[in-house]
Amino acid sequence: MTDPRERLLSAAIDHVAAHGLADLSLRGLAAAIGTSHRMLIYHFGSKEGLLVALIRAVEQRQRDALAQLELAPGATPADLGRAFWRRLTDPALWPHERLFFEVYGQALQGRRGTTALLDGIVTDWLVPLVELGVRHGFSRDEAESTARLGLAVTRGLLLDLLATGDRAGVDAAMERFITLTYERSGTSPARTRPGRSRAAGPAGTPDR
Repeated sequence: MTDPRERLLSAAIDHVAAHGLADLSLRGLAAAIGTSHRMLIYHFGSKEGLLVALIRAVEQRQRDALAQLELAPGATPADLGRAFWRRLTDPALWPHERLFFEVYGQALQGRRGTTALLDGIVTDWLVPLVELGVRHGFSRDEAESTARLGLAVTRGLLLDLLATGDRAGVDAAMERFITLTYERSGTSPARTRPGRSRAAGPAGTPDR
């Protein structure tokens, strides 16, 4: 049987994906997903606690999706980057991504109940991305710096997309990043590991 907390969290994720969150109260959200305000408080402590848990769960789903993309036969690091970027820019994820940036900003300002989001907000992505980079031929130092850069570029371009709606512009910027990082002549780690390709592509946000 599904854990009650996980069942409520999954329902909240689906609701936000379908309707957004806007100024929905905890009581309103509870009614929308078929539970009570009391149960949400019991499992998550507060509306902020629920939102942090929701963001973390969506982020984990994206890391799982990236791991699945790597299983495609013959996929190059550039292929992975492009496929993952297409996934992250799917309009179905925009409500979660808006929520991510909203709560991220609140956490940076120290708003009560949100600061827990900062724990692992970068390192939770760096760990799998670095290992992915090493598997594709980067030295560990290269993999670490490239993973951090890819995460920053991806989150920055997602924020740009949400703010401007300029899909063509952000796609072009990401394509340039992928090309310069993974395909430019003379930059491949294959020079030190024959037959291996560059590290995997950028990482996302939060889906919010």
